[in-house]
Amino acid sequence: MKALTTTDFHFERQKSVYHGKVRDVYNINDDLMVMVATDRISAFDVILPKGIPFKGQVLNQIAAKFLDATSDICPNWKLATPDPMVTVGLKCEGFRVEMIIRSILTGSAWREYKNGCRELCGVKLPDGMKENERFPEPIITPTTKADEGHDLNISREEIIAQGIVSEEDYKVMEDYTRKLFKRGQMIAEKQGLILVDTKYEFGKRDGKVYLIDEIHTPDSSRYFYAEGYEEKLAKGEPQRQLSKEFVRQWLIEHDFMNEPGQVMPEITDEYAKSVSDRYIELYEHIIGERFEKVTDDDDIAQRIERNVSEYLASRK
Repeated sequence: MKALTTTDFHFERQKSVYHGKVRDVYNINDDLMVMVATDRISAFDVILPKGIPFKGQVLNQIAAKFLDATSDICPNWKLATPDPMVTVGLKCEGFRVEMIIRSILTGSAWREYKNGCRELCGVKLPDGMKENERFPEPIITPTTKADEGHDLNISREEIIAQGIVSEEDYKVMEDYTRKLFKRGQMIAEKQGLILVDTKYEFGKRDGKVYLIDEIHTPDSSRYFYAEGYEEKLAKGEPQRQLSKEFVRQWLIEHDFMNEPGQVMPEITDEYAKSVSDRYIELYEHIIGERFEKVTDDDDIAQRIERNVSEYLASRK
């Protein structure tokens, strides 16, 4: 199976390109962004050495559907998806903050809580909570957006005091975050899922705050299956979940958390296919539709270049 792990496009009026961990973003004339969801996969802030077939298509199509399903809540950057792995949208000046919202105590928040932490990003946490227990109401735990390495937890007050985001813009982002998350939870509930936590990124264009980047994908969100949630919580059992946490767990089992001296385990073709199958399963559960693999004889990069070039030409 083919996978797209690198891109090197040269679109008309292209000014620059940013190669992220998973997405490659092309700046078209400081007006549009061409975001290519590659088949790269990252965990513990490192890109794994093998691509995952169809992962980019899965992420791009989930994000596109949720951007459309929430466009009444706030403006977003998306204009079109000219290729299954590409979204083209408005170029916005991104805020250097990721808005993380959590409805359940799990993941990194649980690890800190278990070690005695009772305040996360300026938010006080109640005593006596169990792993995977719901918060009384969802909490927002922002991080600063790092170009490399770990994003760092930061409080609302620090963000405003340091001038990273103005108080006025932060209030808008906070309001959008809660409304988007509520909509995401409602959509997930219809699919028998719980949207546990997610992150949103925002930017500004012409004085207006826009939702940018991906939304409600398994790379940016954690989902639990609703069925059995209460029983597993009561018994202290792990929840059945839909996220890329299974990749992190596989790496942990193979003694890799990107710490000094650790060696990345081999990613075999068989393992890459199993991850691909899980991503497709995620898509079908989250969206509630059958995933249609785009399998043609074309080279993936050539197909993307053709489709995006045709779209950009049509906008002249």
